[in-house]
Amino acid sequence: MGMNKNTILGWASFLMIVMGLLLIGLGVFKYSEISGWGFGAAGVGFLANAWVFSSLKGRV
Repeated sequence: MGMNKNTILGWASFLMIVMGLLLIGLGVFKYSEISGWGFGAAGVGFLANAWVFSSLKGRV
């Protein structure tokens, strides 16, 4: 069973969404001081990259 480009982009988008939500959750719940802002910013960056990967599905 081979994976084509769209399947790989779909899995990459899914994993980046999970990682982004995990980082935002860490920033909100575990690190409430200034380092939480960094975790939250990195999580938002992961979500933005997942959005780009999702929009590339079917075009590449």
